[in-house]
Amino acid sequence: MDKLVNVTIDKIQIAVPESYSVLKAAEAAGVVVPRLCFLEGIHEEGNCRVCVVKVEGQKGLKPACRTTVTDGMSVKTNTKEVYDAVSSNLELLAGNHKFECWKCSRETSCEFLDLLRRFSVDNYYSNEEVFKHKDRKLNETSGAMVIDSSKCVLCGRCVSACEKYTGLGILNFNRRGSKTYVGPALFTNLEDAGCIYCGKCIQSCPTGAIREKDDIKPLERALRDPSKTVIAQVAPAVRAALGEEFGYKPGTNVEGQLFAALRALGIREVIDTNFSADLTIMEEGTEFIHRVKNGGVLPLFTSCSPGWINYLEQYYPEYIPNLSSCKSPQQMAGALIKTYYAEKLNLDPKNIVSVSIMPCVAKKAEAKRPDMGRDGYRDVDIVLTTREIARLIRHRGIKFQELDPIKPYGDLAKYTGAASIFGATGGVMEAALRTVTEIVEGHSTPIEFTEVRGLEDIKEATYKVGGKDINVAVVHGGKAIGQFLEMMKTNGKQYHFVEFMGCTGGCINGGGQPIITASNQGKFDIRERRAKVLYAIDQGSTFRKSHENEAVQKLYAEFLGEPNSHLAHELLHTHYKKRETYSK
Repeated sequence: MDKLVNVTIDKIQIAVPESYSVLKAAEAAGVVVPRLCFLEGIHEEGNCRVCVVKVEGQKGLKPACRTTVTDGMSVKTNTKEVYDAVSSNLELLAGNHKFECWKCSRETSCEFLDLLRRFSVDNYYSNEEVFKHKDRKLNETSGAMVIDSSKCVLCGRCVSACEKYTGLGILNFNRRGSKTYVGPALFTNLEDAGCIYCGKCIQSCPTGAIREKDDIKPLERALRDPSKTVIAQVAPAVRAALGEEFGYKPGTNVEGQLFAALRALGIREVIDTNFSADLTIMEEGTEFIHRVKNGGVLPLFTSCSPGWINYLEQYYPEYIPNLSSCKSPQQMAGALIKTYYAEKLNLDPKNIVSVSIMPCVAKKAEAKRPDMGRDGYRDVDIVLTTREIARLIRHRGIKFQELDPIKPYGDLAKYTGAASIFGATGGVMEAALRTVTEIVEGHSTPIEFTEVRGLEDIKEATYKVGGKDINVAVVHGGKAIGQFLEMMKTNGKQYHFVEFMGCTGGCINGGGQPIITASNQGKFDIRERRAKVLYAIDQGSTFRKSHENEAVQKLYAEFLGEPNSHLAHELLHTHYKKRETYSK
């Protein structure tokens, strides 16, 4: 353990480890030091000089994030000199920022705007005469993400986050001087740059310079078109995070209010993606059993995370035969909405607008894949992130906290506890094991498979199934994916089933979830709090194994026939292919 040293910060005496920065010591003392480029554990370069403080006995001002404490150090964070210096630095940054706050995706979570307000920086930077020296570059062709250089303050957080979380280094600083901008090399379009759309750059950006493609307007228009019926689905992880956008503590389940908000928006038909998560287990579990029994390609890789699919198709296409052919739960639900559910509602699929509410930016690109639809229509027409649905609710003036919670009705809204944990890393694996072991063994088997839970980047376990040792692994986050695939080439171990998630923590920490600002980073692990919501739903469920879902059983009896049937393959399965990137 580090030796403790005594420091004084704004007359508050505190003992902290000698490895602490002044910024971290100030946090321990309850003193708020502003920061912009600093993101704990991700980007700690100290470039913006917004966190400067006065250290007694030392010349000039020091960046709190890069200055290490010493015994007896006395620090002042709020002198006139500090205030004027921070104000000046913010004014310089504001001169390179295009202010369009009324339509910005970060209207309620912009760290830069909060700082400008805190330091009373004058609002004259929206004037075009002031902002004429910086070219605006828009990278918006991917259909999933947008990079807008006019909003960028060149803090570098997104560049570091891309490398830290994915190891891919898609983003970097291009050109020099006043013409510097952040983007893929040579301003290549994101869809050609090897980006997997995990959205970690979005969550790390302090402004709206990197954001998801806004699809609120198409939904608003569809809701006002009398010829269209809007049918929405909601992913499991959304209910564990949406409340944060409306003042709820992280780790609050707002499922009932979410469904009530969708109803208040005018969406009359609501289903639950949890239903198709149960369906995914039936299809993927059956596929796994067939591969094991018939000498198929092993290990079987899960296919429900589009960020992971993007990674594999671009960087390790030799493993495409290992992928399950199952569509993701989003796409399975979309296919059923336009077929099975359309028949029940006596609707023409072409008059249905299929909307999904997702924690993931990559879902937007997934919905646009050529094979995700048939007969001239898409499985999913519009994808909104958790942040987007929150913005729409606010813009409509719906008082979220005052809504009486409701539950959607209908078979496609019924789900088991196994489906709810899909949103957490290890959840897909655990849900699959609950069903696969019981089908193979022919009798009741355990519900809890705790070895695959938790936040370790790579988790492994071995289970006895049908008298055979089954080696499983759970991997989450782009960087860990690359490490595992390389390890699998050399360790000689026969894995049978591997769950991959493109985002660290799984969908509960997806790129479309509410943003945790830099000042709250490190105070708690948001992944743990959101995951607890899903496991609590599981624990409180009457049925906790996907094959026990009576609505899924009814779907097979009435429509699909059996898992992996010809119709099931036509609607619920797909194929993947190698994709080139400019970096190869």
